Amino acid sequence: MTLGAQYLGDHRCHFTLWAPQRQQVSVEILAPQPRQLPLEPTAGGYWQGVADQIPPGSTYQFRLDNEITRPDPASHHQPQGVHGPSVVVDHGAFAWADREWTGVPLADYVIYELHVGTFTPEGCFDAIIPRLAELKELGITALELMPVAQFPGDRNWGYDGVYPFAVQHSYGGPEGLKRLVDACHQQGLAVVLDVVYNHFGPEGNYTADFGPYFTDTYRTPWGAAINFDGPHSPGVRQFVVDNIRHWFCHYHIDALRLDAIHAIYDFGAKHILAELQQATQALSQERGRPYYLIAESDLNDVRVIHPPQRGGYGLAAQWSDDFHHCLHTLLTGEQSGYYQDFGQAEQLAKALQAGFVYDWAYSRHRRRYHGSDASDCPPQQFVVCAQNHDQVGNRMLGERLSTLVGFEALKLAAATTVLSPYIPLMFMGEEYGETAPFLYFVSHGDADLIEAVRQGRQREFEAFHLQGQPPDAASPKTVQQSTLNWQQRHHDHHGVLWRFYRQLLQLRSHHPILRQRERHTLTANASNDPPLVQVYRHDKGQQLLWLLNFAPAAASHDIVQDGIWSKCLDSADEQWLGPGATAPPTLAGPTACPLPAHSCVLYEHNT
Repeated sequence: MTLGAQYLGDHRCHFTLWAPQRQQVSVEILAPQPRQLPLEPTAGGYWQGVADQIPPGSTYQFRLDNEITRPDPASHHQPQGVHGPSVVVDHGAFAWADREWTGVPLADYVIYELHVGTFTPEGCFDAIIPRLAELKELGITALELMPVAQFPGDRNWGYDGVYPFAVQHSYGGPEGLKRLVDACHQQGLAVVLDVVYNHFGPEGNYTADFGPYFTDTYRTPWGAAINFDGPHSPGVRQFVVDNIRHWFCHYHIDALRLDAIHAIYDFGAKHILAELQQATQALSQERGRPYYLIAESDLNDVRVIHPPQRGGYGLAAQWSDDFHHCLHTLLTGEQSGYYQDFGQAEQLAKALQAGFVYDWAYSRHRRRYHGSDASDCPPQQFVVCAQNHDQVGNRMLGERLSTLVGFEALKLAAATTVLSPYIPLMFMGEEYGETAPFLYFVSHGDADLIEAVRQGRQREFEAFHLQGQPPDAASPKTVQQSTLNWQQRHHDHHGVLWRFYRQLLQLRSHHPILRQRERHTLTANASNDPPLVQVYRHDKGQQLLWLLNFAPAAASHDIVQDGIWSKCLDSADEQWLGPGATAPPTLAGPTACPLPAHSCVLYEHNT
């Protein structure tokens, strides 16, 4: 089943619509030659028909029961916005140059998350392409795009999308995204696309006119939940299954990041996530190359990534919020909201060793037990970060870590993330210490909806006892403030930080032990007073010792391992604008190793 308008060539088009509760459906061709074509009902609530004289670029809409007209919910292009007609796209017309592309192994992913509208002043796909070579030089292997499905207006994070198959027109539409993906593959970069299957946006959301896409049984923080397990849910499930194939096949996307799966409710015997993974695995086998699903989840639930044989959904990987929260609280000292559950160095050591901190441990913030044991899951099944769009953008003033902590702490955060055994994710600009905020912004056409957004954000921050007014989400200035100052990246301390990230990524990519992803090769220990973390990596006779000092003052590590150790990286070195190294070039253990505040050092055992 292929939903929407499937262009067949020779100006012929096959239309498929799911509208199980409608008695009559027709497609209205608006241009180039206006006419109306009745669709025929088929099994499962689908309506289908083939029309001639439909060249690519033709505009159309559906008429339902001769009462209302609506754009196609599976539209592939909405150049006139969320309320305008849909457009026929010929996906076979693009001249792909990536025929030899076979993807990047998941274990080798180094993800760079970006927002298309603020990564460049132009705010479009094509403007990203000239920057790819430098991201490649840095050591990035995968570009992750925040959602690009058509949303209201031309300014949005992307999570208000209402046409999951359509590419945002203001970013460059279908052709622009294909050019970007093709260019990424020419640089050896995989592409991850953020998709939203837990809710639809509030404006231009006409899906309920076609069928029961929503359920009153559950609610999400963003409105009605999607109907994955109620009456007529097979059509909704097929809609989402078709969507993942759409991105993989038509746009050559390598992996999908599934937004907030904890708000995807399905109590059926086969969870929709398991069905999506089955479809992804089938496509991988069909195409002879891997495709991946990566879940964003705050559940700490290993069922997301456990294989079906162990009762899991089998997804390739999931985000680990615990890692971020451990790192953030150690560096900033913040303890509000969910941060109250974190702040100890021993917790970071546990995150490095076992994946989750809360593995059915009691959470003060949640006031209940939370999580499951992930210590048997390979590290490459977890994505970790020092910051991301949520952790920055959901702050009232959108402050990045670079404006919350000092330069030494930024280097410590970089090393902790990049040298971890997990898949590291960097948020755009992090690599050079971008200081521009990343704020929340929208451009809804409904004045009442804009006012509701303003009031909702004010209430949200009042709950955190934050004073002042959040920036106006509807103002164009908010987007301008959030746009990267890319020219900073090679100047002063920004350039030093960029080179430090590159050095870390080279170590991660080339050092045999750091390339090892098995859990049994890592042992992490810590003390809370002062907050010190010590990581021992070992494999096939090779050994690394990684010492981290999260204290705001100098502190000393007790080294219990025997042997002679040679230093291969020290964040306190003057070449990294550090205060000067105190850790000696070589260690003879057991001994003590002094480190300056907020610094780390990496030693290799002499064999």
